[in-house]
Amino acid sequence: MAAGIPPHDDEAERAALGAMLMDGDAIAASREYLAPGDFYSKANNLVYEAVLGLFDKGVAADILTVTGELRQNGRLEQAGGASYVSSLTSVVPSSANIGYYAQTVQSYSLRRALLRVAGEINAKVFDETLESRIILEEIQQRIFDLSDSRSAIRYQNIGKILPEAIRIIENFTKSEKEYTGIPSGFDDLDKLTSGFHPSEFVVIGARPSMGKTALALTMAAHIAIRNRIPAAFFTLEMSAIALAQRLLSMEARINANSLRSGYLKSRDFIDMVDAAANIYEAPLYIVDTPNMKLMDLRAQARRIRAQERVEIIFIDYLGLVSSENYSVPRFEQISEISRSLKSLARELDIPIVVLCQLNREAEKERPNLSSIRDSGSIEQDADVVMFIHRERESNKKAEQVQQRDNEGSKTSLILSKQRNGPVGTVELVFVSQYARFESMARNA
Repeated sequence: MAAGIPPHDDEAERAALGAMLMDGDAIAASREYLAPGDFYSKANNLVYEAVLGLFDKGVAADILTVTGELRQNGRLEQAGGASYVSSLTSVVPSSANIGYYAQTVQSYSLRRALLRVAGEINAKVFDETLESRIILEEIQQRIFDLSDSRSAIRYQNIGKILPEAIRIIENFTKSEKEYTGIPSGFDDLDKLTSGFHPSEFVVIGARPSMGKTALALTMAAHIAIRNRIPAAFFTLEMSAIALAQRLLSMEARINANSLRSGYLKSRDFIDMVDAAANIYEAPLYIVDTPNMKLMDLRAQARRIRAQERVEIIFIDYLGLVSSENYSVPRFEQISEISRSLKSLARELDIPIVVLCQLNREAEKERPNLSSIRDSGSIEQDADVVMFIHRERESNKKAEQVQQRDNEGSKTSLILSKQRNGPVGTVELVFVSQYARFESMARNA
């Protein structure tokens, strides 16, 4: 870029506009990053304003409608004419990268804004009629205003919020569904929580080998396979293939060891095929990435929410999410990740269920909120916290009899925190050979 020319990326600007003209969904995605005036080119700014004008009217924005909107407003020639608008769609092959283009345009817009602020600061510093303290306060305010203009934070009068709150309650009363949220599949738990609700950050904690993944996968199976509610499962520990094998074992009720060893009976093959057919049609989406960075996780969650309309996300597990800030202690990284996932749940307006490890003290006593490992901020950020607890098997003979009789291990699911409801304990059964949890009543 030539010296003296403000920072900008003309190709990214045209690519962003081209993507919007090709795909209406790209307009909604771009609004997360772009505001009128963010484009360096005046022509591009005018095109974007026309696109937003049509979008707000509920009219699809394409080459013809945008050209017509500009002509009607007397701005077509200033925007480069019909030929320039038509050329924008040839810049990009598809709208898939709209997020990247929009963020690039936003980044350069922010740099230009910072240049303007820097120029103002420079002028004020040399103005000896101004006190240094006043200059500092003005600088802080300008930086704050710049940051605030880039956020999606808005305040609303309670009078505008109340009708929507009443409408939601009325919908609950008219609904024939047993629970207002997404049911977990465990009736005793759902009676306490009324299901998983939008914007909730839910934490499930346990010591290793207590069945965190099994519980989350049992819930996900109930939601996606039986209720056909779109769900996503981020597996940072297991591979997607291993997760699929677990699902087959759970749904077909085939011993997991038999699946891994290949020692299957003819009846097992029939059950496996039947289960596979049922799972195949389920709206369950697996994200299989070890040591996933927080930024990538958030981006993938946004994408899968937008493209597949998932209604709930499971993350297995929090300790394996990587922070971009390696210079700070791990507990601070975990705090950042926890806060970020809570804000993501609110942004996407869906429940996010995150698994986490408990500290060693939870081996000796019934787990509580202080048992959560690495950071106390998790318990503060979470709307719902539950713990898996059972006594470690010590009697091998009893364990063998238990497995033979297919009784499973009695397990307590302790609901220790619920921001909008009661707490309590739910008794479940962990059937280890199928790596699944079942309600106590069903297993009785």
